[in-house]
Formats: sequence, structure tokens, C-alpha cells
Amino acid sequence: MSSLKATKRESLSSGSNSKLRANGLIPAILYGGKDPNQNISVSKKDFSTIINSETFLSRVIELEVDGKKEKVIPRDVAFHVVSEEPIHIDFMRIVSGKKIVLEIPVKFINHPDSPGLKRGGVLNIVRRKVELTCPAETIPDEIIVDLSGTDIGTSIKISSVKLPESVIPTITDRDFVVATVAAPTVIKEPEKPVEETSAEGVEGEVAAEGTEAVGKDGEGSKKDEKAKDGATEKKSEEKKPSEKKPAEKK
Repeated sequence: MSSLKATKRESLSSGSNSKLRANGLIPAILYGGKDPNQNISVSKKDFSTIINSETFLSRVIELEVDGKKEKVIPRDVAFHVVSEEPIHIDFMRIVSGKKIVLEIPVKFINHPDSPGLKRGGVLNIVRRKVELTCPAETIPDEIIVDLSGTDIGTSIKISSVKLPESVIPTITDRDFVVATVAAPTVIKEPEKPVEETSAEGVEGEVAAEGTEAVGKDGEGSKKDEKAKDGATEKKSEEKKPSEKKPAEKK
């Protein structure tokens, strides 16, 4: 349980609140139970270690005001629009015997023990927080979901989650789903064996060589044809009889 010290503040003017913030304090209010509301302030430095926790709004804090300790729970925090620093906090007293409605964060454990996740499945979180009705004495910090034995296609419902005694969900009309183990969305194509790849490469080389040979033969045949044509023309010129000149008349 976290502890926090607070001091009473008498003035409620905006000027005094601004002065508190300038001195590293955060204005706050404490309410609930039979005691009257109290205007208080807390150290921003001490409070920052609590507010950065995911379970902040469901964590029980022991608040000490002028020596008197009370169990409280943060109910609301106002932030500055520009700096996003906390500028006001509402604390509610925890009264024994009363029940409180809180949103409790869900924590998933034993991921390596899930057969579905081992086979490439994906944890699809439907609810990161679950609203519960809790007795003031037994407020859980978180809801634990064990993923051991979950396979692809498993739906984890609230009925399968172990909750503390007397802690019940505010949704009672159905057994709602907290998370599922879904099949992988991307399927990788199997890689080709090295032998097939090398065989394809050899066939490509052979085909390339064959193509080159045909090209060379084609060029050679054209040269042969031209040579033959030239030889034929020469032979025809040689065989052509010479023309006789007519004898001159005496």
C-alpha cells in the first residue's frame, strides 16, 4: 500500500492555488464517509510516483492529514491543458463495510505456457480493464489472467478468471470475453529448397547457351548462302560463250 502525506489548506481562491502549485504542491479534496469534506494539498514529487502507475485510480492509498491516517482511493485527477501536469485531485475515503465500483486493470501471465501463442497465435485483448463491485476491505490491484494451456481459438471469459471473494463484475447479464487467442493474420510462404533453386539456375544457363548457339548458326548459314550465291554468279560468267564478230567484207 502506498502512503502519502497531505496538509490542510484554508484558502480556496485561485490565487492561493496557483501559489501552491508554484511551490510544488497540488490542491486536492478529501470526501466520503461521515467526516466532512477537507481541502488539502499534497506534494507533486511524492504524488508523481503514484500517478504514473497503471493501477493509479484503483489503488488504495494511506493518506496522512495532520497526523491522522486514512485509507483513500483517487477518484479523479484534473490536468493542465498545456503542460499536462496534475492541477487538482479528488480523494475518496474508504469506509469499512461499504462497496465501491472500480475499473481494475487486467494483467496476463504465463505467455510462454500458451500452446497457441507458441504456434504463432496472437493475444487479442478485448478488455484491458474490468469494472468490478468491490468491498472496501478487498480491493484488488489487478485482475490476473493465466494463459497456460490456451490454444488458438480460445476465448477467455470472465467466468474463468479467479476474482477475490465478494468481488463481482458490474456486468451480470452475460459471461463477457476478456481476451482471445487468435490465429496469426500473416501466413509466410514456405521457402524453396536449395536443390530446386540450383536446378532452375542450371536449366536457365542451358537454355541461354542453346539460344546463343542458334544465333551463331543462323549468322553462319547466312554467310554461307551469300558465298554460294557469289560462286554461282562467277561460274555463270565463265560458261557464257563469247560473241563472234562478223567477218569483214573484202
